[in-house]
Amino acid sequence: MEDIVLYLQESGMQYLATIGLDGKPKVRPFQFMFEEDGNIWFCTSNQKEVYKELQKQPYVELCASAKDMSWLRLEGKVVFSENLAIKKKVLEKSPLVKSIYNVAENPAFEIFYLEGITASISRIGHPPKIFSF
Repeated sequence: MEDIVLYLQESGMQYLATIGLDGKPKVRPFQFMFEEDGNIWFCTSNQKEVYKELQKQPYVELCASAKDMSWLRLEGKVVFSENLAIKKKVLEKSPLVKSIYNVAENPAFEIFYLEGITASISRIGHPPKIFSF
């Protein structure tokens, strides 16, 4: 998990792939928030299309790349949570998210983590490192 978290932190921006409500793939920029108790946390608004997509089809793949031309692929099942302590921590760690939602109790503010994660870090000319947790 350490390798994955470090990679996510260093990449800054990731791209989340979902299945759209129209049944077609959708990819959008997303940002990893942090790891806590073995969970990799993200957030979104329940007013967005991505939230509706994840409610209908919770399996996603996330991709990120690094300056060394390596890339991370991570897949798992989205699990939404109402954990107020995690919501508060997200707001503390991300000024951007805080500017959007202001308070952890904002009814539009959603947090989620991924379960059943399979991940790989690949680089051309090198065998991929495979992770499952």
